[in-house]
Amino acid sequence: MILIREVVQEALTTGSLTVVAEDKLSVIFSNRNYDLEDMNALMSLQLATMAGHVKQESQALN
Repeated sequence: MILIREVVQEALTTGSLTVVAEDKLSVIFSNRNYDLEDMNALMSLQLATMAGHVKQESQALN
């Protein structure tokens, strides 16, 4: 099972949140299978995205 923090780490490392990664996050949320550490990682991703350190592939496609 993939964890939110694993998806976030990949996005932070590459500087890109792919559409595939966004889909993985959606599945994890729909299964309600996450913990506080995952939520903290998600907040880090949100901050990195807002600061421009991580680009959302889905936003570039629009």
